[in-house]
Order: sequence, then structure tokens, then C-alpha cells
Amino acid sequence: MGILSWIILGGLAGWIASMFAKTNESMGIFANIIVGIIGALIGGFIFEMFGASDVSGLNLYSLLVATVGAFILLTIVKMFRRSGSNVH
Repeated sequence: MGILSWIILGGLAGWIASMFAKTNESMGIFANIIVGIIGALIGGFIFEMFGASDVSGLNLYSLLVATVGAFILLTIVKMFRRSGSNVH
């Protein structure tokens, strides 16, 4: 996959995951792209652990893998933000 494909896939996956994680209002396009790209790496690793294929190009399956990984990343970040705000 080329850099433009990663940017498009990352942006879409990050945006979709942010809507599910309810962080869409606090994220911009660049944050969505970064979260989506990192999510594609996380999702690819997790899907490969279960015997499925990882991100394979700009297609719906890769979007699913990246979105799942991005949602996991956002959920972990939200958990740390909540636990950090409770410490005084």
C-alpha cells in the first residue's frame, strides 16, 4: 500500500472508530488519520493472532481491521485519561 492509501484508510478508520468511541468531537482530521494508521497496525496484529489476514490494501476488509484496531486504541486511551483525572 502506498502512503496515500494509508492516509485514506487511516482517516476513514479513525473517524469511524471515534464515532463508536464517542471521541469524534474532540478529534480532528489529523488525529483521525494517526489513530487509524496505528489502529491498522494494532488490528492487523490482533487479526493475525487469530489466523485471519491483516491489512491488505484499500478495501472493506482492511477498513474493518483498521477500525477495530483504532477502536481498541481509543478505548485504551480513554481508560488512561479517566484514571489520570481521578488522581489528585
